[in-house]
Amino acid sequence: QLQLVESGGGLVQPGGSLRLSCAASGFTLGYYAIGWFRQAPGKEREGVSCISSSDGSMYYADSVKGRFTISRDNAKNTVYLQMNSLKPEDTAVYYCAARFLKCSRRDRYEYWGQGTQVTVSS
Repeated sequence: QLQLVESGGGLVQPGGSLRLSCAASGFTLGYYAIGWFRQAPGKEREGVSCISSSDGSMYYADSVKGRFTISRDNAKNTVYLQMNSLKPEDTAVYYCAARFLKCSRRDRYEYWGQGTQVTVSS
C-alpha cells in the first residue's frame, strides 16, 4: 500500500522554524518527485516547493524563497521541508504529494498525505 505521512507541524511564534517530514511507505521515494502544498482556511491549496527525482531540481513559491528549503534522504525514504523565518501567513495545513520523476502542477500528483497543521502565531 502506497502511503505518504507528514509530520513535524505545530505551533510556532513568528520568526521561528519548523521542519516538516514526508515519509513514504510502499514505494521507493527516490523515483518520485515530491511536492509540498499548503491550504489555509478559505483558500485554495497552493504549491510551496518541489524536488524532482530525475535531476534533483528544486522549486519554490515566491512567497517562501529564501526561507524554506526542501531536501530528500532517499535512504530514509523521506523528504523534508525546513521552514525558517515563519510568518503568520504561513499558517496552513501542509501536504506532501508524489508523482513519478518530475515536478508538476498540483492536479498531476498521484499520491497525497493527510497533512500536518502549521500555525504561526504569537
